[in-house]
Amino acid sequence: MRLRHADGSTVHLGYCTNVHPAEDLAGILAQLDRYAVPVRRALDADLLGLGLWLAAPVAAELAADPALRRRLRTELTVRGLEVVTLNGFPYASFQAPVVKGAVYHPDWTTGDRLAYTLDLARVLADLLPDDAARGSVSTLPLAWREPWDADRADAARRRLAELATGLAAVERETGRPIRVGFEPEPGCIVESTGQASAVLSAMDTDRLGICLDLAHLACAWEEPAEALGRLASAGLPVVKVQVSAAVEAADPGGSTEALRHWVEPRFLHQTRAAGCASAADPADPAYAADDLDAALDARLPGAWRVHYHVPLHAPPEPPLRSTLPVLRAALAGLFAGPTAGCDHLDVETYTWGVLPAARRPRTDPELAAGIAAELAFARDELVAVGLAAATPAGTGVRR
Repeated sequence: MRLRHADGSTVHLGYCTNVHPAEDLAGILAQLDRYAVPVRRALDADLLGLGLWLAAPVAAELAADPALRRRLRTELTVRGLEVVTLNGFPYASFQAPVVKGAVYHPDWTTGDRLAYTLDLARVLADLLPDDAARGSVSTLPLAWREPWDADRADAARRRLAELATGLAAVERETGRPIRVGFEPEPGCIVESTGQASAVLSAMDTDRLGICLDLAHLACAWEEPAEALGRLASAGLPVVKVQVSAAVEAADPGGSTEALRHWVEPRFLHQTRAAGCASAADPADPAYAADDLDAALDARLPGAWRVHYHVPLHAPPEPPLRSTLPVLRAALAGLFAGPTAGCDHLDVETYTWGVLPAARRPRTDPELAAGIAAELAFARDELVAVGLAAATPAGTGVRR
């Protein structure tokens, strides 16, 4: 979906397809018909945006074959779908039975991560709609925090310099600018906007910036206005926003039974107590745990926020709640002013398949309906802070 800011810029809103498991082109095309087209129809939208996730093998295949890229663009267009952003955080196997810490590998000390990200940029340059101002790719914030040392930091700096050079080459060859956003996440080298300002401000900010995940922002217990001001002061552009919400427990001691329903084996659910915002290290074990079951065992003090993306329109039942107030404050900070703070937004609830059983979709149509409801919710929140619906240019035949 497209919206218009008062400054005249187009703001693209879509949903991230890392919720689906397909990792080859045939599977990706099948999931467009199984989920994306029903979502578009449920929203009664002429055009639906996708934050496409391409695993490394299919990204490499597409990057090497212009004909395949043309085919993918055509398949998107005839379905009323468009892509301005790719999710390049998970490298592969993101919906495997157990993911946990594997999602942070390969990291930005490696050539594999660089090659994958540049493959995505090459693919995206050919998928962009003709009237799109630019494309974006989101990626992990360098690496998981351990192990990390000066040698690894130097290696990552070199990779980021090579990335900026590679993105410049893509733009020269295609005429399409692609930016990469590093996504602060609990437990990583860059967990907060403060760490982003300290670690990433020396990079090429014409092509590299921040992907701001609003669930992660909440888990860091950051105030959105302060966080956005911190990034602006550091000269770090918000390349992309992931419109997401986390689980919050105001009284974890009185919510233990409810929280245990959210423990599951696939993804890490890093948990942060409110004191982490003032700690020297946001991952200080006095206020932090790398998974929800560990937090329950450690009995962290104070209120908790849990890195567990919950459907925007369907927060957990009391005594738990979601971090929607953080989401709303962040959207207001980005869009209520005279200029748009970002033009690429993804709804990124990749956890539908691991929600507590009573909340989990049982069929493909139920999942598509849930995604559509989330997108409608996000659209309405954006309209509430001043954005307006935009009419896209002609987009071809619809299926």
